[in-house]
Amino acid sequence: MRQNQTKHGNKQFCARQGVVLLITLVLLVILATLGYTVSSKVAARKHRDNYIIDYAKARYACDSGVKYAITQTELLKASLIERPNEPDFSDVFAMTEEQYRQYLDYWARLLAEQEKEGYENLSNILRDLNMPGLDFFDSEDYNDTNDANQLYSDYYTTQEEQLQIRGPYGPQWPYVTEPVEFEIGSAKVKIEIEDENAKYPLCWAMLTQEQYQREAAAGFDIFCQWMGVDPAYADTLLDQLNEINTIKQFSMDMKPIKVVEEKQVPVRSSSRSRRSRQTTRTVKTPREIPAVNHKKDLARLLHAQLVDIELLAIPTVTTESRRESPLKYVGTWVSDKVNVNTAPRHVLEAAFIFGGDAVEIADQIIERRKIKPFKDIESLRQDLLGYSDSIKKCENFITTQSDCFTIHVTAQSGVAQTETVIAVVKQGNKIERIGAISN
Repeated sequence: MRQNQTKHGNKQFCARQGVVLLITLVLLVILATLGYTVSSKVAARKHRDNYIIDYAKARYACDSGVKYAITQTELLKASLIERPNEPDFSDVFAMTEEQYRQYLDYWARLLAEQEKEGYENLSNILRDLNMPGLDFFDSEDYNDTNDANQLYSDYYTTQEEQLQIRGPYGPQWPYVTEPVEFEIGSAKVKIEIEDENAKYPLCWAMLTQEQYQREAAAGFDIFCQWMGVDPAYADTLLDQLNEINTIKQFSMDMKPIKVVEEKQVPVRSSSRSRRSRQTTRTVKTPREIPAVNHKKDLARLLHAQLVDIELLAIPTVTTESRRESPLKYVGTWVSDKVNVNTAPRHVLEAAFIFGGDAVEIADQIIERRKIKPFKDIESLRQDLLGYSDSIKKCENFITTQSDCFTIHVTAQSGVAQTETVIAVVKQGNKIERIGAISN
């Protein structure tokens, strides 16, 4: 009997221990869950606080970068360069990455051959003058390195920077200057200035003058075909631009706006009483609003929710050195003229379709501007005398000096990044802001 009681007591004790252990495990799980939840919330709060701090730093750095960029743009002298023996940027937009690499390889070999020919010419000159230095050109070292394949390889690897396709200003298209990078505190700032006159003006598709509408539609089609834009989306985009035309129409001869402002001017009574009665009268004052305000209005409309340009931003080629998309070649800030010295082939063809012979004129311009940029439209007509009449018809749509630029300022601090894009019109040293977008 006692033995049975002992066994029964042991079972109860074990049961109690099991219950205690189970309760302990449940409490540990609850405590662990609470600890994880609290630590997660603390980490999330800390991450959020750090992001807010980083964003404030990035925003301050971006605003400071904008002020600096505006100042530099006022002082900017957009000087064109000569590129007679270099690859041209005009047709890069239509190349696949494989075609692009083959294009660079071709130019690398061509430049290597020119370098080899330069060595040989120098050797012949030294021999003719009986000057020192012949030992080097006759040595095995020179003959070994003078192999065409070896020379190409050395040129490609040691002078790869020279094989980057330079744009009309020196940096890659469409940059006017090399991108500038600097630091403000812990934030890294990058400033890029792009030539908007080198792009296809989207406002051309909105032209209301009857004499231009047919050519404008054809130019838009040419541009979309070059860039591989889906025809259905192109039609949708045109419909959206026509909707904007119902709000504000665009033409190539935007005039200053003349308005009359009414102001209330105080007038004192001529009464001799101590308390003279004060009245007011309405005065009408004429005022002229500059024509550039039309561009500001249209820029706001083009960057509102009225136009869907996201599909234009879909990249067709994305690599470390290239990022191609239709939007890269579209001017959305109401630049209404194309710079013949800086525009790529498909933009040139869209511009010269207003006068005819677009393909032939574009070919001639691309070849000649590498040697010497065109000074003005008259010099363009003189150099391309056979197409003088066609060029004259396009004078309202082309220029040789860009005056519309976009300034991209990006700032990053930690994980926070901010960006501001500003469009400006530059006349001499005076900058007129067209619009701005901040992200």
